[in-house]
Amino acid sequence: MAEATEVRTPESGHPGPGRVLVVIPTYNEADNVRQIVTRVRRAAPQVEVLVADDNSPDGTGALAGALADADPRVHVLHREGKQGLGAAYLAGFAWARERGFDAVVEMDADGSHAPEELPALLAAAADADVVIGSRWTEGARVVNWPLRRLLLSRAGNLYARLALGVPVSDATGGYRVYRLAVLDAVDLDAVCSQGYSFQVELARLAHQAGARMVEVPITFAERERGTSKMSPLIVAEALWRITMWGVQDRRRAVRRGVHGTPTGQVRWP
Repeated sequence: MAEATEVRTPESGHPGPGRVLVVIPTYNEADNVRQIVTRVRRAAPQVEVLVADDNSPDGTGALAGALADADPRVHVLHREGKQGLGAAYLAGFAWARERGFDAVVEMDADGSHAPEELPALLAAAADADVVIGSRWTEGARVVNWPLRRLLLSRAGNLYARLALGVPVSDATGGYRVYRLAVLDAVDLDAVCSQGYSFQVELARLAHQAGARMVEVPITFAERERGTSKMSPLIVAEALWRITMWGVQDRRRAVRRGVHGTPTGQVRWP
């Protein structure tokens, strides 16, 4: 089984995994989209940015389009409507694959993921298949979260690790680098979860595929503008799906032990 390794923040300015696309899903992020794209371009000028907008009624897509018109390294994927975080990322992954990118970055539009920390994640990706910007590894900080949310996130991540055996401290974290080779090795067409559970599902699938996963400590700050998309329904979905995946994985392990059936894992050199 692949093990996650904690990586201390390195000083590096170029993307280890090659040609990199930062995918930023948006829905009603007019207050944030210009600032977050500007910060990404300043922090890592060698990467390209794709804003995947779900037809935001507040004009986020038009603002992103203006940024793209002014900068050839900024692009916009105008989607038909609000389809969720997971669907936006999957569309972004496909966009990157079609255009020959080597790696993709997941990043929130609300500023909770500091673009200034992106070079550290990219440097860690030089020797890893998946890099997670972790809120819960040594050296990380979470700013402006109430105690209730801190406890919920810590407990949820502990439950995911115990239920699924994914060796990371922040399976729900949404600041990540994926090599395209990892995404090509898993069945993305079967992924249907959203929010927290989308991130957990991808971590689970990458781990099962034998990916080398590392964690880089980050400072996570609650959004200052706009409205959070988090809801009790998203949390409930995550807990339910994690439980179901855990049961499925254990049944599969039992069948392998009794019948010697294949694992179904995909591995690459």
